[in-house]
Amino acid sequence: MSSFEELSFTAQNFSGKVRLFPLPNLVIFPHVMQPLHIFEPRYRCLLEDALATDRLVAMALLTPGWESNYEGMPPLCPVACLSRVTTYHCLEDGTYNVLLLGLQRVRLVREIEPQKLYREAEVTLCEDCYPVCPGPTGRVLQQRLRDAFVRALPLLPEVQEQMDQLLTTDISLGVLTDVISFMLEIAIGHKETLLAEVNVHRRAQMLLEHLESIAKGPTRQNGSAGAFLPRFSMN
Repeated sequence: MSSFEELSFTAQNFSGKVRLFPLPNLVIFPHVMQPLHIFEPRYRCLLEDALATDRLVAMALLTPGWESNYEGMPPLCPVACLSRVTTYHCLEDGTYNVLLLGLQRVRLVREIEPQKLYREAEVTLCEDCYPVCPGPTGRVLQQRLRDAFVRALPLLPEVQEQMDQLLTTDISLGVLTDVISFMLEIAIGHKETLLAEVNVHRRAQMLLEHLESIAKGPTRQNGSAGAFLPRFSMN
């Protein structure tokens, strides 16, 4: 697969069927990258099937109460992130380290009767919506979001350097909201709410509220964001 194909996604070639990779503590957004260590047999099977075909997986969040039925089919939040495996490494014990790239939001329509060790579902693609309505314009929201995030940044040189590069890049408001939402250390439920919001202006307003509360709160001195490339997440 070429680097261009890894970074692109064409809806016309998408079947609408996804392999589900549900986790209780991770929300991935479009336009970001997340390393994963995959060790459960069902998810090793999922990865191997993905690598043999389109490299696509849908990262979904388990709803609260999943602990009682983790090995079965606990309920999922309705919006997931379709992602592509960009790189992988198989370790000697048969487990994998992979790097995922978030591609696009998807809404779960229905789960398919299991044919594999892992879960599958039919989904619809969710496009970002830029409303034409009264209120702050996208450009105003983008500047407010950039300013608020700079105020909330921890005093960590590596994060500051990465964000300086991001904030001086001409990216869309939708991409900016997704990257910041991913980086912020906020409750997992809040991250899922941000993922589920396709109205970009509303998503930016929600994110501004989180950033303003972080800048005012006691966590300000300890930092509120992680590195752009997060630590490995375990399945």
